[in-house]
Amino acid sequence: MTVNLAKGQQVSLTKSGGGTLSAVRMGLGWQAAPRRGLFGRRTREIDLDASAVLFAAGDLVDVVFFQHLISNDGSVRHTGDNLVGGVGQGDDESILVDLQRVPVHVDQIVFTVNSFTGQTFAEVENAFCRLVDETNGQELARHTLTGGGPYTAQIMAKVHRSGDGWAMTAIGAPAAGRTFKDLMPAIGSHL
Repeated sequence: MTVNLAKGQQVSLTKSGGGTLSAVRMGLGWQAAPRRGLFGRRTREIDLDASAVLFAAGDLVDVVFFQHLISNDGSVRHTGDNLVGGVGQGDDESILVDLQRVPVHVDQIVFTVNSFTGQTFAEVENAFCRLVDETNGQELARHTLTGGGPYTAQIMAKVHRSGDGWAMTAIGAPAAGRTFKDLMPAIGSHL
C-alpha cells in the first residue's frame, strides 16, 4: 500500500510483515507541460536531474548524480541521466540505495531534483518522487510535485537513520539551482 506523503510527513521504512528494508529505489518522473503557441499546443524538452546527497553528522560525504553515478562506497547507484522525461507513468530517473551497505557513519541521504536546462516547475507536469522496495517492487511512498511554481529545483525527500532502521521524510521544499551544488545552502536547513 502506497503512502502519499505531504510536505514534512515522515514514514518509517519497515516491511509490513516486520523487519527493515534492505534496498530501496527513489524514482523520479515528469513530463513537459504543453504550451500554447502560434501553431497550437507544443512542448519543450525539460531535463530534470535526480541527485542523492549523503551526509554524516551534517557533513557532506558523497553525492550521486548524472556525472557521478555510483557512490564511492558502492551503496548508492544512479541508473543514468534522462534528458527529456515523459516515459509515461514510470520512472524517468532512478537512484538505487542498498541500505545494508550504506556506511554506518552516513546518517542521512537527501534526494533532490533540479531543472538542469533552467525551466521552472511551472513548465513541468506529472512530476513525482517515489520510494520503492527493490526486493519486491512495492511502492512504499510517493511525493507529488504539485502546483508548478517559479523555482527550478526542489529538495524532495530524505532517508535517514531512525533507531535500528531507516525512515523517509517528504520535504518538498522549492529552491533555485541547476545542479545539486546550487542547492547545498537550502539542503542544510533540512538536516
